[in-house]
Amino acid sequence: MMRNLSILLVLAAVVALPFAFRQEPGVREWKEGDPVLVIITPMNEAIRHEYALAFSRWHAENFGAPVKVDWRNIGGSTEISRYLTSEFTSSFRAWWTGQGKPWRSDGGAIILNRSFDPAKKPEGVGDADWAQQAELFRAFRETDDPQAFSSRIDMYFGGGAYDGDNATRQGLLVPAWGPGEIPPGLIATAAGEELIPTGMSGETWRTPTWYGTTLSTFGICYNRDRLAAQELEREPAQWGDLDDPRWRGTLGLADPTKSGSIAKAFETIVQVECRKAVEAAGFGPAVDEYEARIAAAKLPPGVLPEGIPVDYQMAVEVGWEAGLQLIQLIGANARYFTDSASKVPLDVGMGNAAAGLAIDFYGRFEAQISNGGRAGESMAYVTPRGESGVSADPISLLRGAPHREVARRFIEFLLGEEGQQLWCYRVGAPGGPQKYALQRFPIRRDFYPSENPAFQAAYERHRAHTTDDLGAPTLDAYRLAEEYVYRPRWTAGYFGLFRDLIRAMCMDSGVELRAAWKAICDAGGPEACPRAMAALQRLPQAPEPLTWVSGLAMGKKYDRLDLLREWTIQFRAQYAEAARLARVEAGPDSPTGQARGGPEQKAEARP
Repeated sequence: MMRNLSILLVLAAVVALPFAFRQEPGVREWKEGDPVLVIITPMNEAIRHEYALAFSRWHAENFGAPVKVDWRNIGGSTEISRYLTSEFTSSFRAWWTGQGKPWRSDGGAIILNRSFDPAKKPEGVGDADWAQQAELFRAFRETDDPQAFSSRIDMYFGGGAYDGDNATRQGLLVPAWGPGEIPPGLIATAAGEELIPTGMSGETWRTPTWYGTTLSTFGICYNRDRLAAQELEREPAQWGDLDDPRWRGTLGLADPTKSGSIAKAFETIVQVECRKAVEAAGFGPAVDEYEARIAAAKLPPGVLPEGIPVDYQMAVEVGWEAGLQLIQLIGANARYFTDSASKVPLDVGMGNAAAGLAIDFYGRFEAQISNGGRAGESMAYVTPRGESGVSADPISLLRGAPHREVARRFIEFLLGEEGQQLWCYRVGAPGGPQKYALQRFPIRRDFYPSENPAFQAAYERHRAHTTDDLGAPTLDAYRLAEEYVYRPRWTAGYFGLFRDLIRAMCMDSGVELRAAWKAICDAGGPEACPRAMAALQRLPQAPEPLTWVSGLAMGKKYDRLDLLREWTIQFRAQYAEAARLARVEAGPDSPTGQARGGPEQKAEARP
């Protein structure tokens, strides 16, 4: 009998173990009938895991039931944009035709048109045609009812300000709250002090249709062992450090047409070169005044108000071109371009790449993993001081959201202290993540040092639990934002163009680019090959010369695929020309010059 009792006790213990050690005491498991929230996101698995777990627990404590978060992870922001526009178009079309109304072949383009104004009929468009277009546009933009049409997704979490603004202009997003309805204490204190600014240093951090939840910078991750192998004595600290020929064949880069974050990093490089050119021309102290006057004048691109020197605009355009040329040389040093921005720091950590562009949290997270938590080891990450903006990753409510009330609560959780702690707290810290240290910057002001006594006290309280001290100069997102001022007029209008240009310039013609760059390096480097460098770094000349002014309108004037094809053909041809000229300009002691040798090459070198 004692033996049977022992067996029963053991069985009881085995059955009880899962309940004794479960991770969420006090939170009953989700069951049919409990709330569901559907979110589309490019965020990684670690973020999805921690926020689903924490939000469900928070919702159970505050509203009596856990929430099942149904994540839709289909790729980067580009893939998400294509998916959402397709879903909304097909759903709206079914609703529209279901009412017996005719559908136009251009219906999808009309309802998603970012610049459509139903009150301004263009010349040459008939009244009946325009009335039909305006009716379609208004019906889509004025309907926010999941019973009418919907993507069947509640929220878009992640991406960047560009993605949030683009989705807003397409009519995909709606405000979570009306004016004056935002829960108190969410974006400002009771005294009116901002907890989440509308933006800083020219970057937007929240709008009526999306709210920044976490802040990001861009930088360089690198492997110190590989630096030594490449005979690079100085660790990279600025974007311009990556055009050194000694990096050739070692850089890991991500495809900007697949990653909105990396596209923003490339735009930042151009922005920095514009600033350098303006400062070099002696206009640094006048930039704020000039840009304010230009914005107020509302003149065509490149046309300046009276009193602003033409040389100022010329300096901006010189910097714009220099930024593209710097990106080209970074691309020439690339080992590869990957679809996944997270692959680059992984390869750098393993030594498969010497360095690469990275979003801050990818770089810092992988450095911690690769170095085993020890500082000063092989892998490192740096945000170039004064050369990287601080941008926000948004959360937004989609038009026709099926679970609107739960979605609003998710925003409230994300922007509150409990949601913000997950970005920066250590694993296991009170209120911190359960499994993954996310190592990202919270957006709320009270997580950083401040002259405001209440904010400073909150910072000190949080600092005891964060993975890193957010008061450090390289980790204080608010200080980093103050050190870099973003001028939208210089580069913002080219965001989409940059993505396609970089693809044509560095990826689709990448084989030819790397071959030309090798020939130039073998011939003594850029300074020894001015003609070859001039050929290498020409901007496209067809279908019209690409300039700061013409680039603003190219996306509207020409088909995107036609542009890509034309640009790729031009780059391949000029890279072949650059390689030929490098052989001509090669000195007799260079590898290229020694390889030439024969009478045909000597004849080619003669003027």
